[in-house]
Amino acid sequence: MIVWARGLTMTATSISIRPGNEKPFRPYHPQDRNAFLAMVAAVWAAILGGFGWDIIDHLNKHKATWPLVIHIHAAVFLTWLALLTTQVLLIRSRRMDLHKRLGLLGAGLIPVMIILALSAAWVMDRHYLGTKDADPSFLSIQLVDVFLFATLAGAALLLRGDASAHKRLILLATFQIIDAGFGRLMGFVFPSLSSTEFWPSYITNYVGTDLLVLALGAYDLITRRRLHPAYFAGAAWLLLVELTGNWLYVTPAWKPIALRLLGH
Repeated sequence: MIVWARGLTMTATSISIRPGNEKPFRPYHPQDRNAFLAMVAAVWAAILGGFGWDIIDHLNKHKATWPLVIHIHAAVFLTWLALLTTQVLLIRSRRMDLHKRLGLLGAGLIPVMIILALSAAWVMDRHYLGTKDADPSFLSIQLVDVFLFATLAGAALLLRGDASAHKRLILLATFQIIDAGFGRLMGFVFPSLSSTEFWPSYITNYVGTDLLVLALGAYDLITRRRLHPAYFAGAAWLLLVELTGNWLYVTPAWKPIALRLLGH
């Protein structure tokens, strides 16, 4: 991850100093304050839409409450989203002093979120083993989400001195961990999509995330006429790992490995 992030720094520097036939990437644009807030709002919409319906369905069917680790994971996850929203609002109001102070809290949340996400995935996957809802192969999607969040958020921290790279990588990292919300929405809208074929399962698992990633790139193309190098590298990395995780998910040989990882 460190080598990759340093590569992003070198790429961004070379483009800024030697743009070649193009002007350097503009770090700020008047519409940034609205565009980035709109993307954060879309993140909230995905989470509240996906998990809101899931919670309502859970309560309506009088299912047993989730294990404690799930509640802690949800609380910390919502803290991350609330912090991200606060950080965007602080940038809008030009309170960089508070933004940097709260950034320390965000840095501390990253390893906590990684540990809790892995714990929650392991507990819930084991909880459903032996039931009609069991899907141990889904562990590949969960591991990919955590891995991508860790690498993208880690790169964002290493590039925190470059504001334009930092905020794009933070957004990419956050987009990746809301795919569960999108996945639940897709399940409600398209319940017949196959989970055993590559592209139908990819649509269910990642189409929402990828649409947000494309929206961020499209915004840069509209306002700057080019992609930021950190965005380009981060989005390419995200797509590559997503495809790998989904390939594992639909590969029969992965299921026994997942079961072994789940201690079954």
